[in-house]
Amino acid sequence: MARGWESKSVEAQIESANARQGKPRIILNSEQIALERKRDGLLLHRTRVLHDLEGCQDVRYRKTLESGLAYLEAQLQELGWKQSKSAQSGN
Repeated sequence: MARGWESKSVEAQIESANARQGKPRIILNSEQIALERKRDGLLLHRTRVLHDLEGCQDVRYRKTLESGLAYLEAQLQELGWKQSKSAQSGN
């Protein structure tokens, strides 16, 4: 009998918790937390722009998206983000 998605989710959570047990937790101050949130938000926006670029047919809209992508990546680099080699080849 096939398992439902609920049991798979619970199983994944248990495996994730077990994997974290051996690693020490890093305690962040409020400034570090704010920077992490900002970085995560910028990465989410970047992902969305990359997705929109894949299906974009309009030249003007593509130019706008590429400009936005450059801005997001500049903001991320200011926060210490380094673009992976595989991501660079895709651009």
